[in-house]
Amino acid sequence: MALADADIAFATDLFSDLGHVTTRKMFGGMCLYLDGAVFALMSSDGQLYLKAKGDAVTQLADDGAIQFHNMPYWSIPDAALDDPQEACTLARQTIASLT
Repeated sequence: MALADADIAFATDLFSDLGHVTTRKMFGGMCLYLDGAVFALMSSDGQLYLKAKGDAVTQLADDGAIQFHNMPYWSIPDAALDDPQEACTLARQTIASLT
């Protein structure tokens, strides 16, 4: 099942305060990029995941996040999906964990 245009628009709108967010469809889902680096993905069922390492993983897991297969991507808490400011705060934290 491929993502609908509405799913793509939702994700780019949710993270629009981060800066120049771009997307690339792949494997029925898509990757989201900030300044050319992957920071998130959306699976083919429309679930958003943030790429994270270290303490950011612990924080997400403590908030109930689920890992995407065995990859370094963790689901975004439902509350953040309804709050772009919270989603961008989480994204900034996870992006910082990658460096």
